[in-house]
Amino acid sequence: MIGSIAVAPSLTPVQFIRKWKAVELKERSAAQSHFNDLCRLLGEATPTDADPKGSWYCFERGATKTTGGEGWADVWKREHFGWEYKGKRKDLDAAFGQLQSYALALENPPLLVVSDMDRFRIHTNWTNTVSKTYEYSLDDLAEPAALRTLKSVLTNPENLKPGLTREALTRDAARRFAALAQALRSRGHEALSVAHFINRLVFCMFAEDCGLLSNMQFSRMLNVAAGEPHRFVAMTRELFGAMRSGGMAGWEPVRWFNGGLFKDDRAIPLTTEEIESVRDAAKLDWSDIDPSIFGTLFEAGLDPDKRSQLGAHYTDAEKIRMIVKPVIEEPLQREWETEKGRIVDALARSDAARSPSARTKARNEAERILRGFLDRLRRFRLLDPACGSGNFLHLGLLCLKDLEHRVGIEAEALGLPREFPQVGPEAVLGIEINPYAAELARVSVWIGDIQWMRRNGFGMNREPILRSLDTIRIADAVIDVDGTEPEWPAVDAIVGNPPFLGGKLLRTLLGDDTVERLFALYGGRVPAEADLVCYWIAKAWKQVQTGKTARVGLVATNSLRGGANRRVLMPIADQGAIFEAWSDEPWIINGAAVRVSLVAFDGAADDRPIRLDGVPVTRINADLTSTACDVTKAARLRENAGVAFMGDTKGGAFDIDGDLARRWLAMPLNPNGRPNADVLRPWMNGMDVVRRPSGKWIIDFGWEMSETEAALFEQPFKHVLANVKPERDKNNREAYRRNWWRHAEPRPGMWACLRTLKRFIVTPEVSKHRVFAWMEHPVVPDHKLQVIAREDDTSFGILNSRFHRAWSLAVGSWHGIGNDPRYTIGTCFETFPFPEGLSPTVPVARYEADPRAQGIAEAARRLDEWRQNWLNPDDQVIHLDEVAPGFPRRVLPKDDKAAALLKKRTLTALYNERPAWLVHAHDALDEAVATAYGWPVTLTDEEVLVRLLELNRHRAGDDTPRRTGSATGVHG
Repeated sequence: MIGSIAVAPSLTPVQFIRKWKAVELKERSAAQSHFNDLCRLLGEATPTDADPKGSWYCFERGATKTTGGEGWADVWKREHFGWEYKGKRKDLDAAFGQLQSYALALENPPLLVVSDMDRFRIHTNWTNTVSKTYEYSLDDLAEPAALRTLKSVLTNPENLKPGLTREALTRDAARRFAALAQALRSRGHEALSVAHFINRLVFCMFAEDCGLLSNMQFSRMLNVAAGEPHRFVAMTRELFGAMRSGGMAGWEPVRWFNGGLFKDDRAIPLTTEEIESVRDAAKLDWSDIDPSIFGTLFEAGLDPDKRSQLGAHYTDAEKIRMIVKPVIEEPLQREWETEKGRIVDALARSDAARSPSARTKARNEAERILRGFLDRLRRFRLLDPACGSGNFLHLGLLCLKDLEHRVGIEAEALGLPREFPQVGPEAVLGIEINPYAAELARVSVWIGDIQWMRRNGFGMNREPILRSLDTIRIADAVIDVDGTEPEWPAVDAIVGNPPFLGGKLLRTLLGDDTVERLFALYGGRVPAEADLVCYWIAKAWKQVQTGKTARVGLVATNSLRGGANRRVLMPIADQGAIFEAWSDEPWIINGAAVRVSLVAFDGAADDRPIRLDGVPVTRINADLTSTACDVTKAARLRENAGVAFMGDTKGGAFDIDGDLARRWLAMPLNPNGRPNADVLRPWMNGMDVVRRPSGKWIIDFGWEMSETEAALFEQPFKHVLANVKPERDKNNREAYRRNWWRHAEPRPGMWACLRTLKRFIVTPEVSKHRVFAWMEHPVVPDHKLQVIAREDDTSFGILNSRFHRAWSLAVGSWHGIGNDPRYTIGTCFETFPFPEGLSPTVPVARYEADPRAQGIAEAARRLDEWRQNWLNPDDQVIHLDEVAPGFPRRVLPKDDKAAALLKKRTLTALYNERPAWLVHAHDALDEAVATAYGWPVTLTDEEVLVRLLELNRHRAGDDTPRRTGSATGVHG
């Protein structure tokens, strides 16, 4: 904030009031004298005294205007106010409109003040707050409250900042109408009809508070209807009918609105209580409703079941601007700066010309340049191919209108004529599968357009007031009803927030038929395992490649950076350019916090900066890093194939408590003469590895046992019949329904590799720290564990080293609100180049005498021994044999005190703390692995990645597909 220089008051309120009541000078003669006297009254320095250079506080801020007046404001103080004077008893509304139209040139001060020297009207102008107006007369200055308010204008505007935000107002309004919508739905009215009707009611309130419906026409109608509810439908239909084409409602004229919102006059009857609720809602100031969140909140109340499918989530404006700014605003601003330079040159030639014809020719050239840019700007078209309730379209339109406004002001400052703004809703195009959300998008865009015009001092004199928005069409953006790929319109830019749906959920939520058609259409461009958002990215990239758009900016989950999803970005990074990305940002979806990536790309234009997470870089890779080492080029290696697997996917409530398992293990033999131990196994998931083991067991009938054979294991089968079959019967996959007693994906390939091993290596798919641990056979690893079928300490040590950790973090992805690293076999394990001769497919016997392998194994055994001693100290635990042979011994706390201690001892806690002994153990292991590679242990992680990538590319050979998608053997 710019400070003020306080001085002793030299005028009393009485003296000021008496003097200025008697003055009848015109505005130009009196304005500066009036303001200087006001400063003396308030004990503040005048503009000239406070800032002699006039750089932050001055009279007549701005350039000479072609309309004749001087400056954009009579008084201006940076970060405080713009102040416009008019002669006594002149129109202050007109003065306010003039001031609004130049607020942008005044750096958008928080206060806009107009005065005719008898009256002071102060309008608040903060972004995202409900505007408030303070008004005082000369006589009011005798009161301390008025003087305090004017003092705040000059010294501390924050004192006048409204407490109610636009968002809070919008939430309140949305809650009211959500309740009404639910009531109408409960009475049997169709959802779309309810949405359409309520949208009309809301828009009428907005139009009334904006002055587009005159004389509080809608509120007065509600007052009548509250007393005579049977007349509500007829009166509402009469108003809607008049708004359709312009006409009369009762004895009062109504302007022409239409735009599609009022294409008919249908209305729904309301009860007296509901009419009163609407009437109460109408008392809010709807002119300040925030359309960027209104549609979404409204939609939540009207159709909560469909909301998650639309991608129409609440998205705050600042997040959307992170896409809109680099994709729309900055490129157009750069173009304008170039054109403005040409205009300045032309006007300079005009000023220097000696002949009138030369002056005219140069000036005409300047005007043609301006006209050419404005024409291009007004032809600019923006597409959101998953527009939901219109948040991106609304803010994209405001961006275009702001730029047009800025160009007009700057052109005027150069002495060229300023035009009425012409960019309107026709600039935005949308595709939305749900007609419900499409209408909300139209309403959001209309409201945003009207609010912008009012906020910037322009009237809404055009008719129809609502321009047609057929450009927002109802369709599926990625697959047509006939199974073909839909055409997107040619536009200048594409932005949006496509639906977030993980690849594993596609069949569940979209159905097998739709998914199979998607695979058939996009098989060459989108991997089958990819999230739904990748189909929008692939189509947008095709639009760039075919010249149908210049730039794209989309939001995706942060898993876009890795796995199958990343493969969609690889051709973009190789053949085009990702020029702006935010790799990991918080986002809100359906009220839940998630992490997302924001990606903007083009066809490798050379006239724009490249930024990653707000920092300039020279390149952005497909994994949304900017390192010179582009690990997305890594290929899967044959020498790592067939060794690592995703764990068992149970697909139902097969897991049971350990105590129940032990009761079953102790039972007599089954009718088939076999014990329950044949189908019971200890079971562990990722949490059991990084926290304390839960002691769960699992029922496992394998992948070949028939239903008849399984039924002979009486108690386990009875449990599965009661707890698994009901859910499996609802599953979309026929094989899962048919083989309901078996695990969904029992991984026979994994078990074939584990059959001869006493132990094997596991790591959680997602965990805060990338740790590898031993698991004993025959424990069943859950699908959230990645399994490496090796039992030698050398392999265990290499995987626990910083070399593999750095690689897995670079090539992997991230998951969830905690942004934890995600480890998958195809991306992290099968691409990793082990030290020469120590690869997973090499038999242990071949390298067990190798000093390199021995050094790694020794360091790995020490690390594991120390970790186990810390997790389960011998003096705190007891070891018990299981009730049946062939299973690992149980580790239990010896007493309650030990149990309390052990509860806090987990791998996560250990690696959070990283005590000195753990650091030393890892340092020794890292040194041994570095020796095996023949590298210095002092290499930085970046240097390690460069060398590992070189090894990967060398071993892969040119004939190896450059894919890092799903793992070999994932389905066993």
